[in-house]
Amino acid sequence: MADGTLDYKCPNCDATLKFNPHGQNWVCEYCRSSFTREELDAIDIKKKEVLTKETEADSLEKDEEGMDIYMCPNCGAQIVADENTSATFCVYCRSTAILKNKLVGKFNPSYVIPFHKTKEDAMEAFKKIGKGRPFMPKEFSSKKNINDIKGVYIPFWLYDFSIQGSITADANRISTWTSGNYQYTKTDTYRVYRDGNMVFHKIPTDGSTRFNDEMMNSIEPFDYSGLETFTHSYLSGFLAEKYDVDGPVAQKVAEERARNTATSTLRESVHGYNTVSIMNANHTINLLKQDYVLLPVWMLNIKYKDKMYLFAMNGQTGKMIGDIPIDKKKVVFWWIGIVLLSFLIFSLIWWIGGLA
Repeated sequence: MADGTLDYKCPNCDATLKFNPHGQNWVCEYCRSSFTREELDAIDIKKKEVLTKETEADSLEKDEEGMDIYMCPNCGAQIVADENTSATFCVYCRSTAILKNKLVGKFNPSYVIPFHKTKEDAMEAFKKIGKGRPFMPKEFSSKKNINDIKGVYIPFWLYDFSIQGSITADANRISTWTSGNYQYTKTDTYRVYRDGNMVFHKIPTDGSTRFNDEMMNSIEPFDYSGLETFTHSYLSGFLAEKYDVDGPVAQKVAEERARNTATSTLRESVHGYNTVSIMNANHTINLLKQDYVLLPVWMLNIKYKDKMYLFAMNGQTGKMIGDIPIDKKKVVFWWIGIVLLSFLIFSLIWWIGGLA
């Protein structure tokens, strides 16, 4: 069995170090030591040297279902992960297991946005969603379920493009006037042309098929000024995925977003008409830069009536999305309570009226 894992140990007590989103540093939960990025760089360099030496020799075992088997560097227990998982936890000692052979070569990210929101921040944000929802199922207020929220680094591609674009549109200018008993309408039609050069920076595309693209788009934007050069130490204490959507495939998605934005921008430059209909749009796109990055997301899955409800929070900005269903039993009991209360009030009024 291959070891295949990396772990960051406290130099003072050898316990596992975890990244602290609030302090943007690494802390030891046992001896309370803390370390900066600079202080960990020396450790990280040594890890990379080990990584380089061992990668080619690493031969993973697989279980009967084809899952990869690793050894926990802390307690020696088996860690089972699928082909896209690059950082996980040991179920026995809860140590972070960074699966080193998943983060090399083309799968080695260029940059990462570290978590800025803690698990406690994510839990509080989720609880706020439930406030003022009397018909929320009890599963969504369960401490056990809420405590299961996890921080995951999601793989994304970032693209820089330059675009030479143009649109041709039919535009109408409508004027009306009244003369005597008649009202007149005049429609002037024009052929409008616009062109321009634009540069787009860091258009994101989800690099994982396991996460809903619509949900990932909904928790944008990320502040890309917060990108840091990737080191494995940022994964300590969190889960992580590697991409399974290749760069060329993701690039087509990003190009489509750039085209749509370019068309919209050129359309917005057309003023003074009552209606504008775009007849043709031509764009020449040049790729300037492509980066593979990891972005922080807090995720919570709650099962209710055989359906999974997913909640996601931007681990940098705190933006959270997700839908909470209605417990129909609570609705029924609520109406029964209203009916009983109304009956009691009516009976009391009738009784008082009878006494009078």
